[in-house]
Amino acid sequence: MTTKERITEEALTLFAEKGYKGTSVKNIADAVGMKDASLYHHFKSKQEIFDSIVELLFAHMDNLAKALKMPPYNQPYPSAAEFYAQLDLAGLQSLSRKVFLFYLTNPYFAKFWRIAHMEQYSNPQIYQIYEKIFMEDSIAYQEKLFQSMIDQGIFYPADAKAMAINFYAPIFFLLSKYNDRPEQKAEALELLDRQIAEFYRVYRKKDETL
Repeated sequence: MTTKERITEEALTLFAEKGYKGTSVKNIADAVGMKDASLYHHFKSKQEIFDSIVELLFAHMDNLAKALKMPPYNQPYPSAAEFYAQLDLAGLQSLSRKVFLFYLTNPYFAKFWRIAHMEQYSNPQIYQIYEKIFMEDSIAYQEKLFQSMIDQGIFYPADAKAMAINFYAPIFFLLSKYNDRPEQKAEALELLDRQIAEFYRVYRKKDETL
């Protein structure tokens, strides 16, 4: 691990424990075991450290997609739609479980979620980043993906944005509810399976595989 990576990881932990405002550059430097003046050789400010945390967040997401052989978020939607069209209900539930467990159990994401909720009212800028990544961008991606699947005859004709919300909102709720409660993951996964099955029943054209 590089020094910059150590700084970023220690900052993430401190932000999750003490909040962004409650954590100083000196606190971060002490956690890493260096002088705060030395830390400035790697990052110009606390904000720049936080920006690095966000960059690593996207790197974790990209690594997840690669590990599960999922289409990257920048892949053309017709191609991504073809990938998901090959999954039957069991396959979709299996993939959804793997993605869900990653976000539920990955300590990096758990800490980032905690920071966002801690700063929701005291630092709206940080919460807006969280909102954009985990709400707005996720819905926008799924809306375009589902519209492509409608156009290809995989899903019944429907409002693609409403469809995206119907799919994502319950999953987001489950992640929010069970975050930091890994001992209840079996309960969370059972509810996830039911949500995926209901979505599949409502939108998927019958007598075809998804």
